Amino acid sequence: MAKTRYGIDRGLTRRMFGTMFGLGLMYVVLAALLYALGFSAILVLGISAALLFGQWWFSDSLAMSAMRAVVVTPEQAPQLHAMVDRLCLLADMEKPRIGIADSDVPNAFATGRTPSRSVVVVTTGLLRRLDPDELEGVLAHELSHVAHRDVTVMTIASFTAIVAGFLARSFMWGSMMRDNRNQNAAVMFIVVMLVSVVVYFISYLLINGLSRYRELGADRGGALITGKPTALANALVKITGDMAQIPTRDIRQMEPVSNLAFAPAVASKKGFTLEGLMSTHPSLEKRLENLAKVANELGQR
Repeated sequence: MAKTRYGIDRGLTRRMFGTMFGLGLMYVVLAALLYALGFSAILVLGISAALLFGQWWFSDSLAMSAMRAVVVTPEQAPQLHAMVDRLCLLADMEKPRIGIADSDVPNAFATGRTPSRSVVVVTTGLLRRLDPDELEGVLAHELSHVAHRDVTVMTIASFTAIVAGFLARSFMWGSMMRDNRNQNAAVMFIVVMLVSVVVYFISYLLINGLSRYRELGADRGGALITGKPTALANALVKITGDMAQIPTRDIRQMEPVSNLAFAPAVASKKGFTLEGLMSTHPSLEKRLENLAKVANELGQR
């Protein structure tokens, strides 16, 4: 990873490694089981590699297309570019492309396969609602994602769960083509389906756990770079409050990039709940507590 002033988040690094190791191990077990049941290893690995490469390579284009976002030049959005220029200078990092999505939903996201191919997108709704300090905090949050390359990690991690579902469906169709007189076919089908469901569920929990931590890490990184954790906290409160006033049809526009967004369309509940366990973002209370700790570290009240 290129060195930036966002520093090394060792907690994030450990969780990335742990998540990728756990997901990789489960995928290997599932692939081995399918191979033992007669599937070609070349077919399984080939399809998996192709899907992984496609999702990784086109991640920025897919997200931009889903949100109908457009890349803007410094001439088209001078204030926005000037703010990102300053933050990248502070963080000593390469500047990503800047995009704007015409949506009243106040949000932002960062995506891209590498820092040089990354893009930070803000919605017109976000630009209208936040003051300069709050907007700077949100941009610093998104740049933290780029600096730590966790966008790529989340893309790869998410792919594993997709593979589990894909392989399960492949086996289902394959089993239908097998000799119906094989007495073990039904048993093998049930076993593989159960394993696939378990793999997908555990993958989902691991991915969301990592996603929640990366949001806390990006909040912390963004607050430290700007030195204004209170401004980022204010942006979170303002966005979360305004989100409840946005029509449902507009909220759906963020669904394709909801796991990448700065704030979820529906806030997670505080405490240990099933909803919180399945959420890609920490609760608002958790994020505000995290930012309060940063403010305390910086000697602010």
